[in-house]
Amino acid sequence: MQISLLTLLVLLLQTFSAMAQQPEVQSAARDAVEWRHHIHENPELSFEEYKTSNYVADLLASFGHIEVLRPTKTSVVGILRGGKPGKTVGFRTDMDALPVQEETGFSFASKTPGVSHACGHDMHTAMLLGTAKVLASMQKELPGTVYFIFQPGEEKSPGGALPIIKSGVLKGVDAIFGAHVMPNEPAGSIGILPAGAASSSSDGFFLTIQGKGSHGSMPQLGVDPIVTGSEIVMALQTVVSRNATPGDMAVITVGKFQSGNAPNVIPDKAVLGASIRSVTPETRKLLEERTRSVIDHVCKANGAQYKLDYVLGYPSIQNNAALRELAKKAAVEAVGEKNVFDSPRIPASEDFSYYAQVAPTYFMTIGSGDGPANHNPGFKADDGAILNGIKAEVRIILDYLNSK
Repeated sequence: MQISLLTLLVLLLQTFSAMAQQPEVQSAARDAVEWRHHIHENPELSFEEYKTSNYVADLLASFGHIEVLRPTKTSVVGILRGGKPGKTVGFRTDMDALPVQEETGFSFASKTPGVSHACGHDMHTAMLLGTAKVLASMQKELPGTVYFIFQPGEEKSPGGALPIIKSGVLKGVDAIFGAHVMPNEPAGSIGILPAGAASSSSDGFFLTIQGKGSHGSMPQLGVDPIVTGSEIVMALQTVVSRNATPGDMAVITVGKFQSGNAPNVIPDKAVLGASIRSVTPETRKLLEERTRSVIDHVCKANGAQYKLDYVLGYPSIQNNAALRELAKKAAVEAVGEKNVFDSPRIPASEDFSYYAQVAPTYFMTIGSGDGPANHNPGFKADDGAILNGIKAEVRIILDYLNSK
């Protein structure tokens, strides 16, 4: 009896699916909870993840079959080469914590004053370690190669992704996936972000306006940097409402305005800072050009000098459409349709976006349960999300390696 190639592929996928539901996943999830607690208790700031990266490297090595590389001082890349030839896929996670004093009440709360995993990177790291352990146990049957990318410094621009990319360690990877825990979605639910722009870019500026100080009763003798700065803040609002295309995501938020010390003194200087968000390269360029123009013309009109530092941060994540469909199908098969939902674009930014320089990318979210938002001192990701996170990651990787 002859069996078609398609039939063999279906049988292989069914076998891998069954394996992904075996006790290895349950065991890896239990271990991952312990790993998460250890990482959470011992947080390290961006580019200072020395103990965390060593901990991750040691665990990867203990799983067997995984080659452990250290492309930068605090990054770890584990390479699992399957027993059968095939494609190469990467899954990326981040390891750094934030300069935030924890207020969760966890029994495993941070032991480092003023530093905590208030964004869930401890969860990301533990999940990918669990995924690596499961897949390492399947090495002989694995068709292709898996790169487990543990990245430092996501929270601190210019980020830890670019140094890993520039090291060349990811050369030959065909696709890269990533995930981020999100609060106020059921723990372990999988959010399928849209194809195309899945996050915002993160830009901004720092502006110093140099005026001329004077007595408050004699404004004609001075150049008021407060009035000049106020005009700039108001004029920038029209960039979004009158220059950006309606429907495009465009945000200009001036969150810093510092000037003066006394009510009857016109100061000689004002300092402003802003956050600027967009999702398309065209809108990003427009916001920068119009912001620069507004600042220049308002300052000139008021007779003020200025110094502008316009900072380009992370670009928006661009999700590949085909990888989105694969990830959605795999997630449904891994955790059930009721636990998978179509998620709107996330307004935050992520340096995962840079991995598109290497290969097509896809980024999704994993629900972490009810509670305060990421970066809040009270952010409390639920351990219950870990099992489904591992299930989804394992299945996505296996389905990609077995796809045409």
